[in-house]
Order: sequence, then C-alpha cells, then structure tokens
Amino acid sequence: MSESNGEAVAAAVASATEAAGEVAAGGWRRATGIAGVAIGVVAAGAAAGVAIERLTVGRGMRQKARLALDSAGPYGGLRGTPGTARADDGTELYYEVDDIGPETEAAHAGRRRRLFGRREPAPVTVVLSHGYCLNQDSWHFQRAALRGVVRTVYWDQRSHGRSGRGVAQTRDGLPVTIDELGRDLKAVVDAAAPEGPIVLVGHSMGGMTVMALADAFPEFVRERVVGVALVGTSSGRLGEVSFGLPVAGVNAVRRVLPGVLKALGQRAELVEKGRRATADLFAGIIKRYSFASRDVDPAVARFAERMIESTPIDVVAEYYPAFNDHDKTEALAHFADLPVLVLAGVRDLVTPSEHSEAIADLLPDAELVLVPDAGHLVMLEHPELVTDRLADLLTRAGAVPAATAADG
Repeated sequence: MSESNGEAVAAAVASATEAAGEVAAGGWRRATGIAGVAIGVVAAGAAAGVAIERLTVGRGMRQKARLALDSAGPYGGLRGTPGTARADDGTELYYEVDDIGPETEAAHAGRRRRLFGRREPAPVTVVLSHGYCLNQDSWHFQRAALRGVVRTVYWDQRSHGRSGRGVAQTRDGLPVTIDELGRDLKAVVDAAAPEGPIVLVGHSMGGMTVMALADAFPEFVRERVVGVALVGTSSGRLGEVSFGLPVAGVNAVRRVLPGVLKALGQRAELVEKGRRATADLFAGIIKRYSFASRDVDPAVARFAERMIESTPIDVVAEYYPAFNDHDKTEALAHFADLPVLVLAGVRDLVTPSEHSEAIADLLPDAELVLVPDAGHLVMLEHPELVTDRLADLLTRAGAVPAATAADG
C-alpha cells in the first residue's frame, strides 16, 4: 500500500472519529456529510486516494452512465414463486421457488442433458443464502443456469431485500447474531422445502448462516442435507481480517468503526442523504472490495453497487458486530460425510481465501477451488466457473444423475 494511501486511511479514520463525536453532540447537519464519506473511506482503506479523485473527475458523466446501466442492465430480474416464512421472533422472511413444471421440463430437457447428461433430476431442493448487504439476486447467473434443472429456493436474509426488518432488532433492540440467521434459514427450509433432500449453498454471510444451521440442527443435516457449498466465507476469526489495510490502519478502523456505525445507524435517514451524495466514492469502494478483475462488466459492477446501496445504514450497523463473534469451526464436523464444495477468490479482501483453506483443512474430502483473479463477489465476477463447480457438486450429491459417456 502506498504512503499516500496510508495517509488517506489515517485521514479517513480521523474524519470518522470527528463525525462520531459530532453525532454524540447532536451536530447532525455537518456530521452526516462527514460520516457519509467517512464510513465508506474507512471501509475502503487502500482505495481511498483513488476514490477521492473520483469525486472531482467526470461526476456528471458517471451519473449518466449509472442511469443508463440501471435501465439497460438485465441482472436481478429473474423471479420465482413467492413465499413467506416466519422466523422465531416473527420476522417475515421472503423467499422464491424456481420449480420444475411440465412446461419448463419440456423447454429445458436439452439444457439438462448438456449440463448433467440425463433428463430427470432427483427430487432435491437447492437452497441458496446470500451475503451481507446483498440479496437473493446476487445469485442471478447461477439462477439463470439452474432454472429448469433442479428445484431451487432463493431467500432474503432478515432486513435485506424483500424480507421484513428483524423484529428482535426493531422491537427489542437485540443485536443480530449468526445463530439467529441459522434459525431463520431453518424456518425458510421448513416452509419452502418441508420434504426431500436438501443442498445448502451459502456465500459469505450466507455460508456462515449454513454453518449456524448445522450447529443448531445437526439432526436435520444428518437426515436431509445431501450436499453443501461454501463460497467466499469463513468459519471464524473474522476480527483478524485486515481488509487490505496496513497494521496501523486496520487497528484504527477496528477501534472506531463499531462506534461510528452505531451512531450513524441511529440517524439513518439523515445519513442516507449523505450516502447518496457521495455515490461516486462508494462506487469505487464497492468495486475494490467486490471484484479483482480489471475487465468486470460495468453492468455487473453497477448491479452489485445497487444491491449494496439498497441496504440501509442502520441494517449495516446492526449486522457488523455479529461477524467478530462468529465462530462455527466445530459445526463443520456435521458436513464431514457429505459432498462439499469450498470456493473462494484468491484476492478476496473481505473473507480472505485463507479462511476457505482453513475450512477445507477441516473437511479433507471437500473440493477446494481457489480462483486466482477473483474478489469477494466471485459468483458475479466468474459466474461460469462457479456454476460449473455447483453443477458438479449437484451431480456428486445425487441431485442430478451423472452424465453418460454418450453425452460427454
């Protein structure tokens, strides 16, 4: 990391501290603007110098480009049969099911032969869980490929996407926990797939949710789960992640960020105005921490940006502390006898690939796939590769028959 970027990080931390102080003192008119910038810069760290430059160069042109991408981008528009599950605290959890109907079966028979070699899939349901600040649409490319091949369920974690705000958080003021998310996933499975074998797929926080379900419901895993995919995730020790920052920078971020997030979350409406005003800054940060390739489709990058932008700042604040407490290393043992895919981007700054390697070390029969030129949103950055490995997992799990020699 360059000296100028290190100075930018230090300045960002100072701004965040100043903003938190002004929040506590009630100086919201000025503090919101500072905080809206600071929270992004603190998260960005090494990208700060580039991001600040973006604020002054071609802003109008970039705004027009974003509008054009929003109107023309085809991503995130796939929809299924909607449903709602109830969490144990009453939170409404929204999900969608892509079933295999007669008309779909006829239309996609050739496609299934190309992917898996036979027409008839086994009666398995694949349940996909998304990551922090995303929603079910983050699986867009995999959803497009698997449609008509197997029965799939996509859901929005509490306070994300179309799901309701967490009742325990809004009514009781309780923090979000990964254990709570595991129970949420069980409620969705009970509602959307009450019978039959299950393949669990989770990205980032979604992978942690899968581990939490296994920790709380080991008998469910033994009886019904036939395969697991853990994509860009971690079983613990997230408090040690540096996010690509130097030691001094990451220590400062860890010290001030929880307080800043909490303060910002308490005045979400005002902060969101500042956040929208600094959209260019956030765009640079999001791209750095989502992707590693230089040639990512701008429409895909904007798609990711829209999902993250749609997560309210108070939800960001509610979830953040849960990651430091997350430790589900022992829960991985419940997957030991199952086909498991562990996949990560080598240049992931959010859940570094070393965390996936640690998971694979505890599951020696798992398939470990490390993608050299990929960041955190590997399923959007390299969708064909991720879909290919998921297809192979589904074959190993018996979700679909193995390809025949005649079909290659």
